[in-house]
Amino acid sequence: MAKRKKEKWFSPTITTNWKKTDSQETRRRNALKAHKGDRLATARGLMSLANITQDAETKRKASADARHFYAQYKRKGK
Repeated sequence: MAKRKKEKWFSPTITTNWKKTDSQETRRRNALKAHKGDRLATARGLMSLANITQDAETKRKASADARHFYAQYKRKGK
């Protein structure tokens, strides 16, 4: 049987420089900067990451960061 090539089915359009090993402040600053200050876009991007990852730590941290930006967006807008 031939080996099947693993296909990457999720390809984000923005590179956020988000790393689970960074501090919470650094992760959030990098993600927000990559989305040019748009809190809603940042939250959606992080939630996408949380939904597709198979790593529990990444899922937990990305979800927490996404919830943070959703809450900010709800309070302040953009």
